Amino acid sequence: MDKKLLAILACPLCKGELKYDAEKKELVCRADGMAFPIIDDIPVMLESQARTLTNEERLAKK
Repeated sequence: MDKKLLAILACPLCKGELKYDAEKKELVCRADGMAFPIIDDIPVMLESQARTLTNEERLAKK
C-alpha cells in the first residue's frame, strides 16, 4: 500500500484514521469497527463492501 495514499485516505463513515492490515489486505477503522477491502491494489471504501471487525480484532492493539 502506497504510504502517500494511506496518509490521505480516511474512513468514509467517521472520517477517522485508517490502519493498513497487509496480511488481510484491508484498511481498518477501529472507531467504527469496520474493515474495508483492498482489491487489485484499490481500496474499496464502500460501507456495503466492508466487514465488521470481530471483538478480538476491535480490542487488538496493532
